[in-house]
Amino acid sequence: MASASRQEVLQSTQQWLEPLIHVLLVCGITWREFSDLTKATYVDVASRQFGKRGRPTNVSRTAVMTGLPRREVRRQREQLLKAPEAPSGYVTKACLVLAAWHLDPEFLDKQGKPALLKVAGEHRSFEALVARCGGGDVRPSTLLKELTSAGAVSQRSDGRVKALMRDYLPHSMDAHLIRLWGSVIADVARTYAHNMTRPAKTPARFERAAVNDRIPAAAVPEFLKILNQEGQAFLERMDQWLTAHQARDRSQADTPSVRLGIGIYQVQD
Repeated sequence: MASASRQEVLQSTQQWLEPLIHVLLVCGITWREFSDLTKATYVDVASRQFGKRGRPTNVSRTAVMTGLPRREVRRQREQLLKAPEAPSGYVTKACLVLAAWHLDPEFLDKQGKPALLKVAGEHRSFEALVARCGGGDVRPSTLLKELTSAGAVSQRSDGRVKALMRDYLPHSMDAHLIRLWGSVIADVARTYAHNMTRPAKTPARFERAAVNDRIPAAAVPEFLKILNQEGQAFLERMDQWLTAHQARDRSQADTPSVRLGIGIYQVQD
């Protein structure tokens, strides 16, 4: 079997990056925050999973694998030790504007709350607020439109702008769904990573799909009905098996416990 080229790997990566980037944009995550996260993750994975004889990968080999300078590899490792949960990211202009509106005395009213601002003007205006936050590369009208769309600000009938929120989030996103999204995507990715990189004698993990790209749109409701019935029935049988075989107390189990399961998801585009 022919080995995949670098270009083919990158093209396939772009396929799963598109829905991921879509969610990140909905949640207000900038490319710089994502870039910082991927840089740290590159160093983390190269350090932990590509070492020899059970030891972490050394700095020089990690630098070669990731393409980062050795100085940057050391810096990333230090940051990972201090804050393993996630690197701090770049703050968007929208976040900076809302923060200054709530904290800068020039843009507060007598009660210490964000003042009502006129849209344009050199002083005590939304335009001046954006300029105060270093927004020379962003049009105030564009930023105002985005903040209004996100429900963070509103424009009154007299033309003045009012701050409604302290933090900027383009669209609300349920925290539970975000955690579930991360978990499900990671499960699918780990299954594929295992199957593509496993030793010859290691069994592959189950991964199958039934997909057809010539289905009339009118047939979707019938498909969903079958999927909900058959998929739910299958998952319930698997859940019964898992429940029957689970260790009652992990600390007292005779053998180590693992996370085991199966997921079903709908494909439609």
